[in-house]
Amino acid sequence: MGSWPDDVGILALELVVPPQYVDQTDLEIQDGVSAGKYTIGLGQSKMAFCSDREDVNSLCLTAVARLMEKHNIRYEDIGRLEVGTETIIDKSKSVKSVLMQLFEDSGNTDIEGIDTTNACYGGTAALFNCAAWLESSAWDGRLALAVAADIAVYAEGSARPTGGAGAVAILLGPNAPLVLERRVRASHMQHAYDFYKPDPRCEYPVVDGKLSIKCYLSALDKCYRLYCSKQEKLNNNSRRVGLASLDAMLFHSPYCKLVQKSLARIVFNDFLIRSADPTRNADDVPLNASLQRFANLRLEDTYLDRDVEKAFVEESRAEFERKTQPSLLVAREVGNMYTPSLYGGLISHLVATPRSRLVDSRIGLFSYGSGLAATMYSLRVREPGLDSLLAGLSHVTQMLDSRQKVPADKFCARMRERESVHLVAPYEPKDSVDLLLPGTYYLTNIDEQYRRSYTRK
Repeated sequence: MGSWPDDVGILALELVVPPQYVDQTDLEIQDGVSAGKYTIGLGQSKMAFCSDREDVNSLCLTAVARLMEKHNIRYEDIGRLEVGTETIIDKSKSVKSVLMQLFEDSGNTDIEGIDTTNACYGGTAALFNCAAWLESSAWDGRLALAVAADIAVYAEGSARPTGGAGAVAILLGPNAPLVLERRVRASHMQHAYDFYKPDPRCEYPVVDGKLSIKCYLSALDKCYRLYCSKQEKLNNNSRRVGLASLDAMLFHSPYCKLVQKSLARIVFNDFLIRSADPTRNADDVPLNASLQRFANLRLEDTYLDRDVEKAFVEESRAEFERKTQPSLLVAREVGNMYTPSLYGGLISHLVATPRSRLVDSRIGLFSYGSGLAATMYSLRVREPGLDSLLAGLSHVTQMLDSRQKVPADKFCARMRERESVHLVAPYEPKDSVDLLLPGTYYLTNIDEQYRRSYTRK
């Protein structure tokens, strides 16, 4: 253990989102649903979507290039690069191999890592693999890059407003301001058909909505309890670990309302544990007598229980507003980015939280990918390097505010066009590049052999 580099974790982050969005209120009107169904029911405000100039490769190219330039990182200083994505545009060639174009001038081709895929979990797997390389015998002293990127699109109907798009590039190395805490990571892996993409001719997934929620909450229960158990063992079982031990709790966000229910679920778990053994109270807060009717319930019987959900959403409201709500800026404004979703939440938390509250805090993170794969882990915030990390994110709010609103009918037309050109080659993109920010990579051509070409604005 003494040979590990110190404080391995996140040195810098970069967020990229498309420059156009559809307003969820407008989409409610367009879809003919009741007012508030998407905005209140799902907790969403806006949804980013891509023009035909943007694909998963261009999002990743932009994210990596901006991060490297902003933080003055040399391309020869990267020893591992791994991409997490479920937006597959080639069944063989990795997105990582496309990103190697950025390294050509440096002459650096000695870079490990490829793509990792399992629904929304791929970005977390890429991050863990990068951290494992940094702590392994293969590490040669260089830095690592994990990139998470996806374009989430759904068929017309109730699932469409849960889409989104974006990319997050994550620079990892030793002596980081966001340190990956060791020996407390807790995972749950299981076979399930809650969400999957069996047809390569179609971008849209097959979704079982109720099963998806059940799988998500079940994985959360298992990961949270195991995470707490591992933390307690590290503490020599001197005190029960619960939500009180974390200063923030972030979640993968299919939609914001599910995140609020997830924080409530953690409070429900704490409640059941404390009810079973009141002497093992983690935070010395008296049990709420009005909740005692839930004390003997089994977790597996409550995934779709509206009474439990309502009671613990209300019970956890103050904790949610303090520990989770600040992390929902990107999710609310952009939508579900799939693999970058959790890391958009981390960026939101860092942007929204005063620096004085960040230093020495502990951040819990829950990552979920359908099918299914899930992990809960935590970050410890150190002061050295924090100012540089935060300075690199100072543009986020302005970037979100500068996007162009597109009428809902034009958004729907864009989705129909996207369907019609899926797998078409050759193809010449038609959309304007005027909205793209300087430094953005965009698609210029797909030739008759499906080879894609990009240039930078």
